[in-house]
Amino acid sequence: MEKIRMTTPLVEMDGDEMTRIIWRMVKDELLLPYIDLKTEYYDLGLEHRNETDDQVTIDSAEATKKYGVAVKCATITPNAARMTEYNLKEMWKSPNGTIRAALDGTVFRMPIIVKGIEPYVKNWEKPITLARHAYGDVYKNTEIKVPGAGKAELVFTGADGTEIRETIHEFDGPGILQGIHNTDESIRNFATTCFNYALDTKQDLWFATKDTISKKYDHNFKDIFQEIYDAEYKEKFDEAGIEYFYTLIDDAVARVMRAKGGFIWACKNYDGDVMSDMVSSAFGDLAMMTSVLVSPGGAYEYEAAHGTVQRHYYQYLKGEKTTTNSVATIFAWTGALRKRGELDGIPELVQFADKLEKASIQTIEEGKMTKGLSLISSIQNVTVLDCEAFIKEIRKTFDTL
Repeated sequence: MEKIRMTTPLVEMDGDEMTRIIWRMVKDELLLPYIDLKTEYYDLGLEHRNETDDQVTIDSAEATKKYGVAVKCATITPNAARMTEYNLKEMWKSPNGTIRAALDGTVFRMPIIVKGIEPYVKNWEKPITLARHAYGDVYKNTEIKVPGAGKAELVFTGADGTEIRETIHEFDGPGILQGIHNTDESIRNFATTCFNYALDTKQDLWFATKDTISKKYDHNFKDIFQEIYDAEYKEKFDEAGIEYFYTLIDDAVARVMRAKGGFIWACKNYDGDVMSDMVSSAFGDLAMMTSVLVSPGGAYEYEAAHGTVQRHYYQYLKGEKTTTNSVATIFAWTGALRKRGELDGIPELVQFADKLEKASIQTIEEGKMTKGLSLISSIQNVTVLDCEAFIKEIRKTFDTL
């Protein structure tokens, strides 16, 4: 069979630990036999980030702007233990945070629905899409460990020298401080991207913050969303028969638990991080979630929405078989290939992505799956497969379609 030819490369961002192993398996078994794969490769493994002083992460984000479509493997965000383990020069920031800040985009995450894996929330009938603002807040914070008694102030000095100063707290002893920020431009981009995505997918859009407590920071998000909706999107939403509404984040959590699904839930950066994990787990498994970063400039970065599976990696290094679920990694590749095919006018690439996703789901629905999925599946007499065998089984299914 002649391989599908690509005209524009994808930006390929390799990662860490077990997901790096899966990355290679997916390419070798499911992609390279069928596609003349063109990628611009960036090694975002922690060792290489350390060697390049994290410049490779910045370079990969710039390449994504250039080529328009990227696919990213899961990566380590180092803590103190990782500093020692990898002998790092410094505690490098989250690669996802760096890339998202550079692209100033919105992350959309949606569960992958499979028959036989029912949501833990019994009334959820349709997927819930999380729209996560991907700039600023705690991911671009500045922190101080306060050594002792003293006065902490928030100070803004304007370009003209004008100063705004507010007392944060007068410390009697040691403590901690954190400064976060966002920009009106980024919030506008977030809102616009969410409204457009809702129209494209014909889904209601919810937006939730805590403006009753954060009367300036969170309230600014609320006001900008409402301003853009009223000025540019209300009529379009009415014509499409969909709804936008704002609610407090705690009220949204309660509403979500009672809802049937089939809507987009837009959250600030940290809220979206936490709630997307909650939604994906409640739908079945963290490795059964699609994730795409959409930038206002029209760039798309697809990734698996889970970590590097450290425990399985240590098993793999011992020569043991692992049962890591590869579905989210496969769907990161299919999402990127589909978008590349759409942008470049290559219908064969789009069809390939659709077929590979269908094969992945069909394999599971036929009772062939990894251990984690078998523990939550209602399918009887399942065949539990290790990571490599599962990927090979998906290829067998793919070749029959």
